[in-house]
Amino acid sequence: MTKAEVANLLMEKTGLGRNESYEAVEIFLDGVKKALLQGEKVSLVGFGTFLIKTKKSRNGRNPRTGEQIFIEEKNVVVFKPGKAFRDIVNDGQAIPGDDE
Repeated sequence: MTKAEVANLLMEKTGLGRNESYEAVEIFLDGVKKALLQGEKVSLVGFGTFLIKTKKSRNGRNPRTGEQIFIEEKNVVVFKPGKAFRDIVNDGQAIPGDDE
């Protein structure tokens, strides 16, 4: 699902105009990005948590050449699904409130 599809779904479900829907999606995503960049966790109850973790530096190998390389430490965004969301995915349940 793309950002445009999310905005269209929001438009259909709420009756907002196209521009307002796109703006609402952008505002939400900007808020998530800013919180993560400030070192905060973003918890969406019933869905999951986004957080930044640091991957330590390590030795690796170029898969094409087999040459050994050094991979520097870096930050990565991690998503941990919440229990309710995990259960829906694993049990193949319908999403509550979904008419389709």
